[in-house]
Amino acid sequence: MEFIKKSWKGFLLCLCIAIPAWFLGQLLPVIGGPVFAILAGMVITLFWKNKDNVQPGITFTSKKILQYAVILLGFGMNLTDILMKGKQSLPIIISTISTSLIIAFILHKVMRVPSKISTLVGVGSSICGGSAIAATAPVIDADDEEIAQSISVIFLFNVIAALIFPALGSLLGLSNEGFGLFAGTAINDTSSVTAAAAAWDGMHGSNTLDAATIVKLTRTLAIIPITLVLAFVRTKKEKSSSGTKVDFKKIFPFFILFFVLASVITTVFNLPAVVTSPIKELSKFLIVMAMAAIGLNTNIVKLVKTGGKPIFMGLCCWIGIAAVSLGMQHVLGIW
Repeated sequence: MEFIKKSWKGFLLCLCIAIPAWFLGQLLPVIGGPVFAILAGMVITLFWKNKDNVQPGITFTSKKILQYAVILLGFGMNLTDILMKGKQSLPIIISTISTSLIIAFILHKVMRVPSKISTLVGVGSSICGGSAIAATAPVIDADDEEIAQSISVIFLFNVIAALIFPALGSLLGLSNEGFGLFAGTAINDTSSVTAAAAAWDGMHGSNTLDAATIVKLTRTLAIIPITLVLAFVRTKKEKSSSGTKVDFKKIFPFFILFFVLASVITTVFNLPAVVTSPIKELSKFLIVMAMAAIGLNTNIVKLVKTGGKPIFMGLCCWIGIAAVSLGMQHVLGIW
């Protein structure tokens, strides 16, 4: 009861921001509800300085609700379907993820971009945008401003990709299959993948939307090994810096195990869309709520002032992923 007393006001505030942001995201899927929520939260924080009475609920939403959203995301993953239909894209997915992480690591060293932001931008660019950032942030103990910075970078290149990739694919002479692979491997967020694929289908009278979405879901599974590796890296780093034994249980992303369990349940019982679709929508809504909380904890002025290097890193990751995706298609004889 004490927890509810402390947290209900902040939770309700995030809910009130999330509802209109969700509907705006439905109207403008290229931008998406999470971006509207995080922007609204940052604007409110500009004028509301003392949030002590709502802060416990905001913190709970930005941390725990975000993890619950990732767990529910697992119910949208039928592993059999994804692995059967997505295995063709696996070499391209592995190549693009590796490219993004390597670019982020090099620029982190060269430009001295903070390590947590570098990790979030690299993972968000290579796997699945906001969902990957949501899964990775608790593992590396990223704060809300670092999450907001990374989400903003990913959002920028999502919008650009959704707008220009259909025309670029036509210019390059991609087949329908080729564009489905390109959109699914080179665009970060699911909403932007579907927007680009829908635009392509409108231009060419094709049906690439399903293929692009399956490729995208196959990429999403990379959340599992990436978060586990990051947990081990963080344990090793903290042990070497402090010289004391680190409790791995405190760092281990147990919520990822529940994400896997949810995926296994969907796969084993072959849950129909009538069951999984509402759960997926709830997951997306909880992410919007969590982004509202993150926005409320973020200084937008500081974000703008420090945004140059992360944006350049996001640009390099984005270009690298697109180039490798097209290059791998050429090598594999798909293009």
